[in-house]
Amino acid sequence: MLQLRGGSALSAFRLKKLLTSLQADAPVVQDLHAKFIHFASLDRALKEEEQAVLRQLLNYAPLQTKAGKIPYFRQYLVTPRPGTISPWSSKATDIAHNCGLEAVQRIERGVIYSLSLSQPLNESQERAVRARLYDRMTEAVFDDIDDAEALFSKADPAPLTVVDILGSGAEALQVANRELGLALAADEIDYLVENFQALGRNPTDVELMMFAQANSEHCRHKIFNADWIIDGKKQLHTLFGMIRNTHQRHPEGVLSAYSDNSAVIEGFEGARFHPEPDSGEYRAHTQAVQILMKVETHNHPTAIAPFPGAATGSGGEIRDEGATGRGSKPKAGLCGFSVSNLQLPDLPQPWETDHGRPGRIASAREIMLEGPIGAAAFNNEFGRPNLCGYFRTYEEKVVSGAGEEVRGYHKPIMLAGGVGNIRDDHVQKNDIPPGAQIIVLGGPAMLIGLGGGAASSMSTGESHEDLDFASVQRGNPEMQRRAQEVIDRCWQMGADNPIISIHDVGAGGISNALPELVHDSGRGGQFELRAVPNDEPGMSPMEIWSCEAQERYVMAVDVNDLDRFAEICTRERCPFAVVGEATEEQHLVLGDGYFDNVPINMPMEVLLGKPPKMLRDVKHHSFHKTEFKTDGIKLADAATRILSLPTVASKAFLITIGDRSITGMVARDQMVGPWQVPVADVAVTATDFEHVTGEAMAVGERTPVALLHHAASARLAVGESLTNIAAAKIDDISRIVLSANWMAPAGHPGEDAGLYDAVKAVGLELCPALGIAIPVGKDSMSMKTVWEENGEQKSVTAPLSLIISAFAPVSDVRRTLTPQLRTDCGDTDLILIDLGKGRHRLGGSCLAQVYKQLGHHPADLDDPGSLRSFFAAIQLLNEKSLLLAYHDRSDGGLFATLCEMAFAAHTGLRLLLDDLGDDKIAALFSEELGAVIQVRHCDTDEVMSWLRDAGLKHHSHVIGTLADNDRIVFMDDNKDILSGSRVDWQRIWQQTSFQMQRLRDNPSCAIEEFDSLLDTDDPGLHVALKFDPADDIAAPYLNMNTQPRVAILREQGVNGQIEMAAAFDRAGFTAVDVHMSDIIEGRTHLNDFMGLVACGGFSYGDVLGAGGGWARSVLFNAQARDQFEAFFNRADSFGLGVCNGCQMLSRLKDMIPGAAHWPSFERNLSEQFEARFPLV
Repeated sequence: MLQLRGGSALSAFRLKKLLTSLQADAPVVQDLHAKFIHFASLDRALKEEEQAVLRQLLNYAPLQTKAGKIPYFRQYLVTPRPGTISPWSSKATDIAHNCGLEAVQRIERGVIYSLSLSQPLNESQERAVRARLYDRMTEAVFDDIDDAEALFSKADPAPLTVVDILGSGAEALQVANRELGLALAADEIDYLVENFQALGRNPTDVELMMFAQANSEHCRHKIFNADWIIDGKKQLHTLFGMIRNTHQRHPEGVLSAYSDNSAVIEGFEGARFHPEPDSGEYRAHTQAVQILMKVETHNHPTAIAPFPGAATGSGGEIRDEGATGRGSKPKAGLCGFSVSNLQLPDLPQPWETDHGRPGRIASAREIMLEGPIGAAAFNNEFGRPNLCGYFRTYEEKVVSGAGEEVRGYHKPIMLAGGVGNIRDDHVQKNDIPPGAQIIVLGGPAMLIGLGGGAASSMSTGESHEDLDFASVQRGNPEMQRRAQEVIDRCWQMGADNPIISIHDVGAGGISNALPELVHDSGRGGQFELRAVPNDEPGMSPMEIWSCEAQERYVMAVDVNDLDRFAEICTRERCPFAVVGEATEEQHLVLGDGYFDNVPINMPMEVLLGKPPKMLRDVKHHSFHKTEFKTDGIKLADAATRILSLPTVASKAFLITIGDRSITGMVARDQMVGPWQVPVADVAVTATDFEHVTGEAMAVGERTPVALLHHAASARLAVGESLTNIAAAKIDDISRIVLSANWMAPAGHPGEDAGLYDAVKAVGLELCPALGIAIPVGKDSMSMKTVWEENGEQKSVTAPLSLIISAFAPVSDVRRTLTPQLRTDCGDTDLILIDLGKGRHRLGGSCLAQVYKQLGHHPADLDDPGSLRSFFAAIQLLNEKSLLLAYHDRSDGGLFATLCEMAFAAHTGLRLLLDDLGDDKIAALFSEELGAVIQVRHCDTDEVMSWLRDAGLKHHSHVIGTLADNDRIVFMDDNKDILSGSRVDWQRIWQQTSFQMQRLRDNPSCAIEEFDSLLDTDDPGLHVALKFDPADDIAAPYLNMNTQPRVAILREQGVNGQIEMAAAFDRAGFTAVDVHMSDIIEGRTHLNDFMGLVACGGFSYGDVLGAGGGWARSVLFNAQARDQFEAFFNRADSFGLGVCNGCQMLSRLKDMIPGAAHWPSFERNLSEQFEARFPLV
């Protein structure tokens, strides 16, 4: 093992934060230093020149000053956990190999923490310091640097084990169930014993783990497929049957439902821009562009290890989209979180109580500091914009059917979803013929995420803690990007697509994916275990087969197409392996060439047949509900609390971390107006670069209401998703489809019956009445956390949580409405459209939450017809250009809606509440469905006329107008009952986001942004064109008879090539797809191009500095270096680098004439990915 010291691992502000936390535990700590150290596992000793190259590769961090003389010194080495391979290692090793260092087996990185002490640490201080320095779920801490040898220790392959059912019967299987964490129910144990006794042999641990994963609640959805008896009465429907009813009643426009990784609906004809399969020249391809959608949750892994849990949650959902049909294209994402109270150290809130938590899970604050970064990082690096979502905090002791108990989100919800596109002829998977080659595409097997499907099916705290460690996952979005590029090349072939059928690898790993793949075509499979790419040879057969190593797909390819498919993978540098073939007989066989045995040999019907169907015999639990009384609540205090509640407050800290411009087809993201305020109701993308059609998505949820009324909570979730998506231009409400994600604490008193009520309300009643289908969704039935603290059994149980994501085709992306009030349209009026029809119910509202109450009567959707009429009216008014601004009423009620509209426009408001009933607190803070619209005063009568025709006039009220000053004033009977400075209220609204950014990022950057709200003279983003954009200033200098060829250059991990090619195509060039592998392997020569454009993205995940790995793959490869040098020294060539490409070119300045003065790119001050729109 070679050791190479590196530069500083932490910047000054991160060192200061860590030092402060260490000193709180151990005051004897006086100073702290942290530096990288690299470990290289080698096939042989490196030659001198090879070692020089390796040293240059690993020279990417600034050097650290040496510590002075100190009384006492303590040093710790923190590395990834032995037995795991970090994403950093995978990418850095790739760079080394592509720079010719084939003798390097693997590079790993650690951090040496050096502590200066006034005296030695005592035992308790030692424990506390160690705990601060590493994440026990993903890292290890060593006292001696040489102990890092454990990172590369290689065990001999572990053998399989056999469970003696024939000798010991069910008892043997019960022991295995506990030891392996299989989460098998008693009837499943009986089922397995019966079937293996019939087969006359004992099962292997490989077969048992495979069965447990394939038949877990997570994968098989037993509760949603169960029979039900409620209050002694047998029910007619299963939960899934009621969801299917929505599609059966309204199948129009739905092309695929319930049968694939995503649902697909009809889109528009478009011009999809991509390279020709043969020539690599980019051009537009006119075809039907259908729309796919999927929404997943990744709750259990996010609770255990927030960053990798949320990262792989987003990654898994992206794979679901890419593996739809015969291959498709993910386009834009959404993300959401529900957690318990944040308990921010510098922002204590009166409604927050510390109810404790088990040590095995992260706190709500830790989840929200790390989880969103994980999700954003994966989306960013993969190249998918994340455009909408939600965030809710809830944790309170309430009365329920189980008595007084704590309800909240210690087990969080981590929601990941998105929209994509697919060719019409690829929507359905083809049948796999016998003899078809079965392929695993993507990364290698690793001992991560083992048993995740079964683990996530248990309440947090029920499994052995070691099994929770085994559920920790790791994400490598750069690998997934490579795999997606392979899929893209395949679907771009159209009718010649070599993919017959494809599945993503998710819960249960390939033990779930491979049987599913062949079973869907009525086939069996013959597989070879040792053909599976494997980076950890010491794994047992069960671990290889069932681990949830990420970034993998399985697919079937005809043997005659194998060479063509292999060429694509080689070009994209994406690993793949043929692991078996489909068989006519529906039998599953897995051979193991190493041990010369057969770990799996079972009929498919035993694995995926009909295990005993679940029966849920449950009861409703009634309890006394105390009315929420608003007596004694002061409006000013209520306003401050509502604006401070994270559910209502600014979500900026969750948004600026995500790329919202990648693809070049984003028409509406979260940030609105000149001051980029995060208040948009809907996300909108364009079909292509030429047309104005597109796709919309929006989220709705109102989960605390379920603590009072399960069905009302479900109806409100649907209603909110529709009032949000109404801001987009959608031809008819029937064009909308929903994804329903159901989370519940199954088995908790009253919750099963409540779940049934909620599904019935949506599936049999509301959605059929609205004419809307739910063709996709997911359930998670173990939303409870249990633990023991000081001998006391404690628990926190989530409410029934239905998260609805709405998707629809958009007829004109230019007509998307936003909450930004127009201040340039003369006199205007604000109109409240109240779908609650004056009821103003406060039960389960944010107002009740901030006063530590629950209430009795919640808001509800009482009249689906009114919602249909509302949607149609908004679309009509939009079409007639009568609407200037639009914002739905939701969390925080009318007060929050109006404040957010004012924040987006930096304007004051004068609001009149006379027509809204006697209880002004209820009028301002009830969360009944509805919206506020802004119209020109001269159009008010016409707008009210259209609302009357829609049956909404009696519940539509003119409630105010813009103010001349920067104050928001609420009037009743001509008296000011509530008022505040727009700036002061916006700073309160921004406070949570500011505090989270201050904890997570550079505090000085967070403070600077927060203080910018005080600048009332800030004009925001504004453009004053000094030229006519219609003038083509380049025309006189161009030879219009030629189209110069430009190489659209990309490296593995680059994701911005499509929009770059489209821009050059539009400018009159012939854009050609060129991969770095084309140059290195001699398929393409830069002599053939006049221009070279290095595109944006995350080459090699930027692990050795932004663009560093890409640049070094040029500098340390003779063929590539010669071509680049010759190209840049030609008189007739030009080069352009954008984003990652710019960073890469800056590192090649020594070979580019005239580039000596180019600066180097350094890490930004916030040390965070920042997606903001500046004026240049």
